[in-house]
Amino acid sequence: MSALLIVLLVLPLVGAGAVALLRANDRTAKLTALAFSLVELVLAIAVWVGYEPGGTRLQMTSSVEWIASFGVHVSFGIDGIALVMIAVIALLVPVIIGAGWVEKLPAGRTSGGFLSLILLQEAITIGVFSATDVFLFYVLFEIMLIPMYFLIGGYGGARRQYAAVKFFLYSFLGGLIMLASAIGAYAYSADHLGGSGTFDWATLVTVLKTAPTSTQVWLFLGFFLAFAIKAPLVPLHTWLPDAAAEAPIGVAVLLVGVLDKVGTFGFLRYCLPMFPAASKQLAPLVLVLAVAGVIYGSLLATGQRDMKRLIAYVSIAHFGFIALGIFAFSSQSEVGAVSYMLNHSLATGMLILVLGMIIARGGSTLISDYGGMAKVTPLLGGMLLIAGLSTLSLPGTNSFVSEFLVLIGSYPREPVYTVIATVGMVLAALYVLWLYQRIMQGPVRGTALVGLAGGPGTAVAPEIGAKSAIGDLSKREIAVLAPLVALILVLGVYPKPVLDVITPSVGATMTEVGFADPVAAQGGN
Repeated sequence: MSALLIVLLVLPLVGAGAVALLRANDRTAKLTALAFSLVELVLAIAVWVGYEPGGTRLQMTSSVEWIASFGVHVSFGIDGIALVMIAVIALLVPVIIGAGWVEKLPAGRTSGGFLSLILLQEAITIGVFSATDVFLFYVLFEIMLIPMYFLIGGYGGARRQYAAVKFFLYSFLGGLIMLASAIGAYAYSADHLGGSGTFDWATLVTVLKTAPTSTQVWLFLGFFLAFAIKAPLVPLHTWLPDAAAEAPIGVAVLLVGVLDKVGTFGFLRYCLPMFPAASKQLAPLVLVLAVAGVIYGSLLATGQRDMKRLIAYVSIAHFGFIALGIFAFSSQSEVGAVSYMLNHSLATGMLILVLGMIIARGGSTLISDYGGMAKVTPLLGGMLLIAGLSTLSLPGTNSFVSEFLVLIGSYPREPVYTVIATVGMVLAALYVLWLYQRIMQGPVRGTALVGLAGGPGTAVAPEIGAKSAIGDLSKREIAVLAPLVALILVLGVYPKPVLDVITPSVGATMTEVGFADPVAAQGGN
């Protein structure tokens, strides 16, 4: 089965090269990219089926010596947490390609160049989630920035260069700080392994848990800062609103839906198991940042005028919930946090895509330029409502399960932070329903729609003019959104297949950190 994971890593790279050679023919490039992404999705499903929940900690492992003198290997393997994130990106890439099929690119840019970068980003991100050598993880963590930099800077909005540079500098600096801590971990392992240091993740987990707390704290901070920037946590979040606002819609889905999860994945894979004493000591600080992010992100989302920036602040709030679940140190809260990573990708990814379809019709990202769209695009209005209800964690949708597990798992250990975080649930209802009401409800209004209808001085009613000008969802758009709708609804009532994969890996992480569940410690069932 290890060969299957290697193929999963290599196939998007091959696809990226093939599509890059087809830049002169947009249609062929699109078809080729879609074919590679669909095969990748099938392989991801095969990996999911072949994964054994409750089996060994890391499965489908492979390792090849890279830099022998420093104990560096090209090593890959997955646990349930990594598997969930790999499945998400494998699903989202063909959805993104389908959604952007008729998207107009900036002058001088080709679909072949754009889609080859998308496939390259997919390959590197899968490598990040499956790397089991710390140095290899760092290398991929930094290389991951390159295709995203060009996707934002080459294909984004008017301020794309500023947003791309800001994104790159923030993440690159965080990676350099992490490298310093990785070198420190290597040096500590060399002192305690007879002079032969290692970057192997499993070995470092065993060695570093015995390190003095002061040593763990310094090493923990280097990894934590890199992941907190990537997540992002407040106050290290300022790159995200600019990047999300300027990125093309499909790129924004990747950025918010997948790349940001590398930060929270890093908390679970590296910070907690490698530095358990430091994780416990610094947890109150992280919880303050998490809860601050929930409230801050929710409040700013409520006041946004730009749709894409609103999504960025919604994500900042949701990442606060995820960090709360991780650092509350209970099985329920951490299972909830990991499932939140998945469900946020589905809900927010769909929300971005639907808003992108609205923007493509009206030509504006400002909320005030729309109104009454449900009268002329009822299917599109329904899709926005489903995505919005999942975003605010309505019972019966996928996100409710995650948010409920985070809150019920966090409360026994961190009641104050949990109660404060619940304010974010109320604010979520406010900004989601307000967004839907302003765009979809009432009479047809706003410069984007009235202009398409022929203006207020024409004899045609705004509803009729706008409907004939923009139309409702096409068959292609329905096909793109249908898988996300299905997963949002199915996982809302039957999350067991995902939770069964996540739970054993979370249990192993809890064991590595040395925490028992609060209820179990009190003698409960």
